[in-house]
Amino acid sequence: MSRNGVTIGIDIGTTAVKAVAADADGRVTARARIPHQVRVPTPNRLEHDADEAWRRGPLAALDQLRPLLSGPEPRAVAVSAMVPSLTAVDAAGRPFMPGLLYGDERGRVDGDQPLPALGEAAEFLRWMAVEAPEAAGYWPAPAVANHALAGEAVIDFATAATSYPLFDGTGWNREACAERGATAAQLPRVETIGAAAGQLPGTRTVLATGAVDALCEQMVAGADRDGEVLVMCGTTLIVWVTVPEARQVPGLWTIPHTKAPKSQIGGASNAGGLFLGWVDRVIGPGDPASVDPRRVPVWSPYIRGERTPFHDPDRRAVLDGVDLTHGPAALRRAAYEASGFVVRQLIELSGAPVSRIVATGGGTRLQPWMQAIADATGRPVEVSGVAEGAALGAAFLGRMAAGLETSIADAARWARTERIVDPDRAWATPVQDRYRRFLELGDWPSRASDSRI
Repeated sequence: MSRNGVTIGIDIGTTAVKAVAADADGRVTARARIPHQVRVPTPNRLEHDADEAWRRGPLAALDQLRPLLSGPEPRAVAVSAMVPSLTAVDAAGRPFMPGLLYGDERGRVDGDQPLPALGEAAEFLRWMAVEAPEAAGYWPAPAVANHALAGEAVIDFATAATSYPLFDGTGWNREACAERGATAAQLPRVETIGAAAGQLPGTRTVLATGAVDALCEQMVAGADRDGEVLVMCGTTLIVWVTVPEARQVPGLWTIPHTKAPKSQIGGASNAGGLFLGWVDRVIGPGDPASVDPRRVPVWSPYIRGERTPFHDPDRRAVLDGVDLTHGPAALRRAAYEASGFVVRQLIELSGAPVSRIVATGGGTRLQPWMQAIADATGRPVEVSGVAEGAALGAAFLGRMAAGLETSIADAARWARTERIVDPDRAWATPVQDRYRRFLELGDWPSRASDSRI
């Protein structure tokens, strides 16, 4: 069988649906982006118009890509998405309720969980079953998209696993579903990552089972060796440090690496595009590169609570040390630095020796953000060659479903570096001083705050 052929990956993100077509070597031959609104009806709620973002968005992205393709039709299409998410659908698979997203107060969990993020999806289901008892189904974003693309309400095992305790590792737990007012039949089918799950109507294009966006991004980032750090710069900032074996660190998450027996330590933070986009909306224009390194205030960037390492939805932002001489440029640089400080804090808390930092995601297009991460960590940042990393990883899973690949580990050959951003020595001492202040504002001691990581 020929290994040639294009596959398509579609990623449902917080602010847009991104899609790429990739060839056998991971070269992107076409791309599309369909923006959608993220709604914040109250400070502690976060949602989508699920029909716009999860159903119509992927269809529009595919329609936008098709005229850009040359040669035979795509071999496969796969969808990745953020987790957790949930909406209610009618008998035709159309959402008619808001699409609830990670961190929404309707997913608040009382008591300890195996991982701090787990349990949200189950509480989403509880709320949704009360508000929409007539629903034909309760589906997360990829199930809505896959049904729209190929009539298959299917998700992958990794996405299902984030629905603890609804999913027990083999299937939907009937008792856990019933306790939240739903039946297992109202939840989507679960398939292995990279499996053939259906076919797009009127084509020979396979619908592949995708995966969680962070997993897809990790597959093609190439940060797989011990001590390598993957920084995902999206609406959510996600930091993973690769370690040789699983171990627990207070406040952080530990998850299996795709290359067993390795693990990843780190977690998700709200100090990514969610925070930086807000700063962009409320502060006037200004070039962060024009600022005196010694004249920058300090942000504690938690405008919507914080996930890792605090797991505190009620934490709020602080701007410290601002005075009449500070303008928009200084406040913007402070915002980028705050995101970089979160990266450094999570790395230090992991306790792992760092060998390399790789940045992926749409935020890598923002040079001031990449520079601030390099300055905050004191290390070069290798920027991925494809900003749509989750969509690219999904495209690789499409190759698996089409029989063109046999192992997720082989996705590492698609990893490419576009550029390297070195720390600016002129900023080293002032940034170090501000990092100490950042830790004080968060009241979380650093293990290595006086040294370069």
